Amino acid sequence: MAQKPLRLLACGDVEGKFDVLFNRVRAVQKKSGNFDLLLCVGNFFGSTPDAEWEEYKTGIKKAPIQTYVLGANNQETVKYFQDADGCELAENITYLGRKGVFTGSSGLQIVYLSGTESLNEPVPGYSFSPKDVSSLRTMLCSTPQFKGVDILLTSPWPKYVGNFGNSSGEVDTKKCGSALISGLATGLKPRYHFAALEKTYYERLPYRNHIVLQENAQHATRFIALANVGNPEKKKYLYAFSIVPMKLMDSAELVKQPPDVTENPYRKSGKEASMGKQIPAPEEESACQFFFDLNERQGRKRSSAGRDNKSPHPKQPRKPPQPPGPCWFCLASPEVEKHLVVNIGTHCYLALAKGGLSDDHVLILPIGHYQSVVDLSAEVVEEVEKYKATLRRFYKSRGKRCILFERNYKSHHLQLQVIPVPLSCCTTDDIKDAFITQAQEQQMELLEIPEHSDIKQIAQPGAAYFYVELDTGEKLFHRIKKNFPLQFGREVLASEAILNIPDKSDWRQCQISKEEEETLARRFRKDFEPFDFTVDE
Repeated sequence: MAQKPLRLLACGDVEGKFDVLFNRVRAVQKKSGNFDLLLCVGNFFGSTPDAEWEEYKTGIKKAPIQTYVLGANNQETVKYFQDADGCELAENITYLGRKGVFTGSSGLQIVYLSGTESLNEPVPGYSFSPKDVSSLRTMLCSTPQFKGVDILLTSPWPKYVGNFGNSSGEVDTKKCGSALISGLATGLKPRYHFAALEKTYYERLPYRNHIVLQENAQHATRFIALANVGNPEKKKYLYAFSIVPMKLMDSAELVKQPPDVTENPYRKSGKEASMGKQIPAPEEESACQFFFDLNERQGRKRSSAGRDNKSPHPKQPRKPPQPPGPCWFCLASPEVEKHLVVNIGTHCYLALAKGGLSDDHVLILPIGHYQSVVDLSAEVVEEVEKYKATLRRFYKSRGKRCILFERNYKSHHLQLQVIPVPLSCCTTDDIKDAFITQAQEQQMELLEIPEHSDIKQIAQPGAAYFYVELDTGEKLFHRIKKNFPLQFGREVLASEAILNIPDKSDWRQCQISKEEEETLARRFRKDFEPFDFTVDE
């Protein structure tokens, strides 16, 4: 018989608005049935008069659900938490304590850490220290069978939690939050992590706790930040969810990856992630991020050294390697057919494909000489991602989806092919099936890798590979070991199942005159202009 899930509520900063919170909980329970627990993070008490709290403390009023709260985050509210090890504050309202583990009768494991980060000694009564975090990690992670915990409760956000994920709004997660909590979350691998204090709601895309293709699959983590109770903007402060304790779950069910899972925000990319190193605290780490908020507009030719870096010696971007000989794609090279170039950014440029599958088949290319995506510096990766997102919007406005692929085999300069496919032609699943089927026919293995995964964690510099990215974000990867058909990507997309132009599978059969190419390039530049992110606003 399957274990019945527990039904829980989590809440952000209550700030003394107990009636507002508990009336809301009553309304939710009347509509949706009873919940088992309410977990409160952030500031439970506020600067408001104590009259409302006295009614709960004396039993005149009662919380409608068993409620567990974290401790003080400031000197003003320390007085409410007399026992550092936790105690009952009022009927149905319990203070968990400064730090520790709460295990319910069902086996649900909740780890809690009260207060805000402090690196100074002695630590104030409303703060936690590196020693507190270290002891909590050691207590839990030292057992050989440790897999993670069900829930982590902290008041501050973990620093860097926005890396590789969806936008965290106005909260800059490279500056806000606690690096100690980031380290704690890395070690504890909570299935849910709740925090508050920033007066906003942010539900981050779930992130994985293992390195793809290098470690056994582990469960994903969901980070949810909650707003303050009764906020006038009506931001979400109460979160309902169901959970079966980890210890009662089938291991295969536990490690199932959500379709929108992302890379772990606290890990570096590439080799350092494979070695298990965590993101360090220095601010310049932000230059090493590989997935960015694509809503941020940037002006033309913004220097990559011109970031908001107050250091007197800003970190210089790595210079790209020089080509060993003439290169058809280095923008400074005389061999480049510049009439095909349709847009130039700071680190990358767009060019129409020579012998394209369609009039709007383009290439994303680095301006400097890089052989593959794996070799790109952080600044170039950032702009590649911006171009990809912009092209998706551009093609979508024209009733098309776009497919991207890269072949790092018998090529010297990265060429990221971007091919638009009319929505009326086929579905994304049809395209995915076509790639997999044709790969099987040629005895090649195409592996599906998670949507937000970093290719640098799968392929090392110099390794030969073929890589496809669908418009849904799904990715297919083939590690080339010996021979590989050079036109494979084109052949699949030109096939009857997709574009139905099999005679165009070889680009050399699709070449047109330079005058016709110039006409197509002028048309593309004009159509693309409203979407061009490289132009100053």
